[in-house]
Amino acid sequence: MGVIAPSLLNLMHLVLNIYIVVARGNLLSLGFTGISFITKTMGMIFFTWLGVSVMELDFRIYVPILTFFWFFSHICEAFVINHYMQENVPKWVQDLQIK
Repeated sequence: MGVIAPSLLNLMHLVLNIYIVVARGNLLSLGFTGISFITKTMGMIFFTWLGVSVMELDFRIYVPILTFFWFFSHICEAFVINHYMQENVPKWVQDLQIK
């Protein structure tokens, strides 16, 4: 549960964010990223509560695994979204950038 739950939740956010970048643009994607920070935080609190209180998992093992995969999937998501956002920049804006 510490591996699958955060991975699936972040995968859902990733797919939705890729759609938003491609269909709606970079600015809306940044807004969704801010909102997803709140929803992912609520998910993290929920999965911590579910694992420790309801399923009575050992918090010394469960919480570090949960937070590691949560953080790792966030880093992967950031690189993927950054790639799609850079592909979505118009050519005239790319020409303005100093390289």
